[in-house]
Order: sequence, then C-alpha cells, then structure tokens
Amino acid sequence: MAREHKSLSDAVMKRFVADPNSIQIQTNHPFTTIPLSAIKLPTKRQPRRYFDPEKMAQLVASVKEHGVLEPVLVRPLGDGHYELIAGERRLRAARAVGLTQIPVVSREFSDQEAFQVALMENLQRDDLNPIEETEAVLDLLAIALNTSTEEVKSVIYQAANAKNRGQTLKENVSLQLEKVESCLAELGRFNLESLRSSRLPLLNLPAHILEALREGQLEYTKARTISRMKDEQQRDALLKQTIAQNLSLNEIKARVKAAKPDANPEATSEQVLVGRMTEITEQLKKSKAWAERKKHDRITKLLDELERLTGDA
Repeated sequence: MAREHKSLSDAVMKRFVADPNSIQIQTNHPFTTIPLSAIKLPTKRQPRRYFDPEKMAQLVASVKEHGVLEPVLVRPLGDGHYELIAGERRLRAARAVGLTQIPVVSREFSDQEAFQVALMENLQRDDLNPIEETEAVLDLLAIALNTSTEEVKSVIYQAANAKNRGQTLKENVSLQLEKVESCLAELGRFNLESLRSSRLPLLNLPAHILEALREGQLEYTKARTISRMKDEQQRDALLKQTIAQNLSLNEIKARVKAAKPDANPEATSEQVLVGRMTEITEQLKKSKAWAERKKHDRITKLLDELERLTGDA
C-alpha cells in the first residue's frame, strides 16, 4: 500500500488540531459515495464508546431530512471494503434511516495513523465525556512517545514526585516530559498538572461511577466526590440520589462528610445544612465572583435574604 508519509508529522498534527477537516480537505482524493455495507468499523478500540441517545435522535432526524451533509473519513482495505476512521455517529444515523449510500473521503493510513486521526477528530468534536476525553489524550500521548499509556502515566507521576522532592528527572524521562507538555499545549485541552490531578484519578473510580460518568449522567467533579464515600452501599445509594435528584456538588460533599466514621451518626438535616453553609462560606472567600457585578449583586441579595430568615427565627 502506497504511503504518502511514514507517520503523521508534528506539522500535520498541529494543522489537524487547528482544523479537524484539514486532513480531509488537503488531499487530491475527491469526495465520493459508497455503499454503507462496504464500511467496516475498526477492530481497535474507538475513542468514543458512548453515544448520547438524545443527540443521536437529533442527528437521525437531521439525516432523515437533509441526508449526510459531512462525509465520513475511511481508509481502503483492499478487498472492496473500507474501514471507518471518523464519523461513526453519522454512519449510525445513516443506517438508522435506511440509507444505502454515504459520502466519504478515502485516505490511505497505517494502523497507527488511522488511530491517531480518529483520536484527534473526536477530541475536536467537543462532546466526548471526561473519561473518553482523558483516555483519548493518553492514547495520543502514547503515540507521540511511541510507548504505552501506562508509561505515559508513569512519566507524569515521576515528574510530579520529582518536583515535590526537589529532584532532577533522568534525561530520558525529561525528554519524554517535554514531548508530553508540547502535545498538551497543541491540543489545548488541559495542562500537565490538571491532567495529573483532575483527570488521571477518574480512571481509578469505582466501576459503577465510571459507567455513570461515561453515560453523561453526572459531572466528573461530582463523580470524584462520590467516590470518596468508603462504604460501597452508601456510595451506590448516593450515586443514584445524585442522578435522580440532580444533587449539587455541595450537597454531595455534605452527605459524604456526614457518612464518615468520625461523623455524628445522629446528624440532623439542620447539621448537614450548617455544614454546607460553612463550605460555601469558605468557597466565597476564595471566589472571583465578587469581581463580577451581576454575581456580586446576586450574592449580596442572597445574603440579605439569609439575614432576614435568621432574624425571624
């Protein structure tokens, strides 16, 4: 199979990050239409594993009315079939409405190139859930370093430990770290510290919380807080309550705190509310909301209301 290049260069990666359509558009291969039956899903793990039912329904309705407006990206397999690289949602929608043909851009990619393009295309869509996004970034970093995702995580943790202890990294680890930071800067998703402290811990969450997070049922800040509850049954109950009642982060924190072994087992709802007030007060001290006129006025009105309520008690 002819190679246009041995691997996706840094220049191509930068261009694709800036414009996810660039690899499709900057090619001599015209858009074409092929049978849906000729397209196979990739055998490797896909960046996106959860498809929001509501968004899929909207896309299906759009495809039913207008057809597939943006071609999917495929690569030829040499037997009359093509492997999908990017555009699985469009492919699923086309099948759902009974289309038999779909517009495609066909490009020749190696396995690694195809996976890299799929990762970048999905990251540019801005609708991956936090778990999928974190895993996709790790996979891209692993490709950039020509290593495993476990090694990427090891480099990130080694850098943090060395910084905390005032130590110097080994030369090979330092070079890997530079590459990681460069790739993260190009992606523009998050920096090294936020990846280490906010995202990597998500991959270690209990399975049922991970599943809820994958399905977009709660935010990752809430997921991390729920995971701090040690008792599995209590944790599962809090997860269900959070989803069903759309509990706020402060409400979740208060319930996690109340469930701690050293917490008062007879804690009343009033005590829980007082705990929430204490946490909110601490947050307000550090908040930048005071600098915004609308938020400042809103907070002031809420405080005035609280004063009136407590004054009447």
